[in-house]
Amino acid sequence: MADVGKPLVISCPAPRSLELIFTPDQLALLRRNYRIVETTDPEFASLPNATLAEARYIIGQPPISADTLAKMNSLRCVANVETNLLNNMPYETLFERGIHVIMPGSVFAEPVAELGLAMALNLARDIVDADLAFRQGRELWGGDGNQTARLLSGADVGIVGFGDLGKALNRVLSGFRTRTKVYDPWLPPSTLRDHGVEPASLDEVLSGSDFVFVVASVTSDNQGFLGAEAFAKMRRGAAFILLSRAGVVDFDALMDAVESGDIVAASDVFPEEPLAIDHRVRSLPNFLRSAHRAGALDIAFKRMGDMVLEDFDLMDRGLPPMRCRRAERETVSRMRSKPVDRN
Repeated sequence: MADVGKPLVISCPAPRSLELIFTPDQLALLRRNYRIVETTDPEFASLPNATLAEARYIIGQPPISADTLAKMNSLRCVANVETNLLNNMPYETLFERGIHVIMPGSVFAEPVAELGLAMALNLARDIVDADLAFRQGRELWGGDGNQTARLLSGADVGIVGFGDLGKALNRVLSGFRTRTKVYDPWLPPSTLRDHGVEPASLDEVLSGSDFVFVVASVTSDNQGFLGAEAFAKMRRGAAFILLSRAGVVDFDALMDAVESGDIVAASDVFPEEPLAIDHRVRSLPNFLRSAHRAGALDIAFKRMGDMVLEDFDLMDRGLPPMRCRRAERETVSRMRSKPVDRN
């Protein structure tokens, strides 16, 4: 009887879990303030009609048909904690009904930006390979070990995409006094200038940078748009660092450009995950690899829970959500990022 009158939350956050997203105290608060019905994506549409009708919030991103949504008379918000906008619900109807779709994906920006900085420093100073050589007794001392080294400080930097991750990356680079150009066709130039970066075309970013960071989401407009022609425009020996999604890159062309010696590269994301054990990139010199782990820190997941709780509280009081990013009517149907299937 204690739950009578509490707003109802349907929870199906796979591949996440409530225990991953919320600290024990946060989870206790969630359960204290809301009635929680836990389900899975395949079972969502089969929930009792009374449960669907009563649900105020969804934590997760289950497939929602138009018929199922029509039963959800009390729904105010879908909290997409996977953080990729999947084409599995009628967004236009959600917007028409004033139902928010929110994503706490900004929690990953800072940890991914920090790993991106580490990758750039490694490509500039050959840290990983020098360590491996040292372990094997093949180390080069002093200047002999710095034949290809360079400084990140004062370098020309290009950033492709300037959402939460691009802004976080710009912050961590600020101490290096980089000259930073940004290409993001979805933002007005004044927004970029307000963040202390120079708006630029894609060609200017590619041809004028010592380090190119790619942090753009995959959309219907840009799948595979960074290919052989793009890599050919880069400065010889420049570093290409891929942090968002592999779908924006022609990955074979990227490997070709690295193998030819034209550029060096690092990536936290790959076309298939996990990669086949014999995938070419595994043994490619001058390519730094990370197994899609840049953002997967427990502190980031727990910040996600805090953001969701604060936005639920705002909406409970008749206010709009403010902590999480809201899906936009004009762009939601253009997102093409693959969902993750592991944390």
